[in-house]
Amino acid sequence: MAKKPIKETIHAKGVDISIYTTDFQNEFISLTDIARYKNPEEPNVVVANWMRNRNTIEYLGIWEQLYNADFKPLEFEGFLHQAGANAFTLSPLKWVETTNAMGIVVKKGRGGGTYAHKDIAFKFAAWLSAEFELYIIKDYQRLKSDENSRLSLNWNLNREIAKLNYRIHTDAIKENLIPPELTPEQISYTYASEADLLNVALFGKTARQWRDANPGKKGNMRDEATIQQLLVLANMESYNAVLIEQGKSQSERLVLLHDLAVKQMQTMASLEASGLPQLPE
Repeated sequence: MAKKPIKETIHAKGVDISIYTTDFQNEFISLTDIARYKNPEEPNVVVANWMRNRNTIEYLGIWEQLYNADFKPLEFEGFLHQAGANAFTLSPLKWVETTNAMGIVVKKGRGGGTYAHKDIAFKFAAWLSAEFELYIIKDYQRLKSDENSRLSLNWNLNREIAKLNYRIHTDAIKENLIPPELTPEQISYTYASEADLLNVALFGKTARQWRDANPGKKGNMRDEATIQQLLVLANMESYNAVLIEQGKSQSERLVLLHDLAVKQMQTMASLEASGLPQLPE
């Protein structure tokens, strides 16, 4: 199943401009919306006029050759040779279908229009109006800053949840796994062993194995964890505390905790793949 795009909107001088992404790395901005700044009634005419220029075709071709292994360079050369002639016209759809381009996407129906990778969209905006381009870039940067802030907040929140659950987890160890009259060294080893039980169940390695494999990195493997892994880790710590209360052996708990980690990571993956909005065809 193809991933469904995430949609956002930026605002420049009273114009709403749609953005979508399918991988959170390559973002496509609506050329149709940008063109409405120049011609609100017939934005597609503005896009078509831009596509007629030799400089435009040359830029599009270079971009595709950099990022698109399936691009057809001979067909591109044909368009480049014709560009500049009075009778020459080129629509976005013809460009995509003829050259197998991926930097421009044409969507039909409600919410459709011509979209382009942000590299190309900014080039179009600059051709249209240097002032308008700056307004677009400014609000685009604002959007990226907001997204980074949300991601940072989510990561830190889940890291703190994991720390709080670890306290519950260590309290259960203290009350149920540590026999009386153990030395401080033995107590410390028991804590480390339980922490590594979770590490092995979720990450497949102990803390020491991770350090040996990553000698140049600071912190530990949990500092390198994803938001999803930290959330699962928090759940595993609470579940392990319950298993300890039930008197389960460490080997039994390792199997149960690993099963929990696999199921929860699979659930998160399925939710991410199915819960995204999509532009209508």
